Amino acid sequence: MGPGPINADPRVLRAMSAQLVGQYDPAMTAYMNETMELYRGVFRTANAATLVVDGTSRAGIEAALVSLIEPGDRVLVPVFGRFGHLLREIAERCGAEVHVVEREWGTVFTPAEIERAIVETRPKLVAIVHGDTSTTLAQPLDELGALCDKHGALLYTDATASLGGNLFEVDAWGIDVATAGLQKCLAGPSGSAPITLSERAVGVVNARKSIEAGIRSVGDAVSASPIRSNYFDLAMILDYWGPKRLNHHTEATTMLYGARECARLLVEEGMPEAVERHRLHGSAMVAGLVGLGLELFGDQGVRMNNVVGVEIPAGIDGDAARAALLADYGIEIGTSFGPLHGRVWRIGTMGYNARRDTVLTTLAALEQVLRRGGVPVTAGGGVGAAIDFYGER
Repeated sequence: MGPGPINADPRVLRAMSAQLVGQYDPAMTAYMNETMELYRGVFRTANAATLVVDGTSRAGIEAALVSLIEPGDRVLVPVFGRFGHLLREIAERCGAEVHVVEREWGTVFTPAEIERAIVETRPKLVAIVHGDTSTTLAQPLDELGALCDKHGALLYTDATASLGGNLFEVDAWGIDVATAGLQKCLAGPSGSAPITLSERAVGVVNARKSIEAGIRSVGDAVSASPIRSNYFDLAMILDYWGPKRLNHHTEATTMLYGARECARLLVEEGMPEAVERHRLHGSAMVAGLVGLGLELFGDQGVRMNNVVGVEIPAGIDGDAARAALLADYGIEIGTSFGPLHGRVWRIGTMGYNARRDTVLTTLAALEQVLRRGGVPVTAGGGVGAAIDFYGER
């Protein structure tokens, strides 16, 4: 019950137990096509270039940035938590001229603040996290696509922690590239990174296309400024997933089965329904934590549905309490990073664990751990408040 990874849905694990097939077997290419269509539904987009990158969510981030950024490009990174710093680092490693604006952890940017930074820096790319689990907050994105388009910039967002459990509209919000991972609201294991690219972003990527020697035909593209990674070269990956089926890497078959099932379950449930499920159980968890007398961290008006930060009560060892919760009850919650380490716990309610029973069990166990740690709590206050919340709905 931390900020991820979480328990995978048993249906995803069953799908991953299927036998391997060859990468050009008609069944395999059909699975790839089905996965692309399913993730269009998850991302809420019509983008043809919607697929999965083999690797953890960070692989998707790196594939997006290394494929979009040429050395010397200006990139704007608004940072409001740990993972904005990750985007900055990757962009710097790509040779970008990176400009950073920062917000205090526990707050997010206004559109006006971001537009002001865009005007000042004139970036080719704005790279921003949607939901940053380090602070448990979600940056509103609904106006940023139009702002970036107005000023001639591409918009990339990391939706690893938010996709599937929070409203996320690629086409409606004008997002050019978005990446995610399976291990949070998508209810799968880490190891596959869904990604979607607009036509404009595909054009930027394909302008740097270089077909590998050995599979290159006469007249095939060889760029003067090739993408500086072979494995994460989205131009080649798009050709592998597209009609050409041009060999790149060998698709991670078992992870594809899992990624496909994660998306199938969400699309079957309905994206609005999945978001509402996360909102319901996440809000019940929040009600229970308040019922225990705990103080929430950050601007609750922009809290993610699927994870909440809570101030560690005075007088209790936060890490020892987490260890007791895991050892005695088999429940894991998260600590935090940087300036919040030792100050904040992060409690997740996401994916397969976005359920009433997990919320109530976690609150009951946490109450006992707090009592043993000498924290004064109202008996049954957490579970009672969560049940009252559910009853009101």
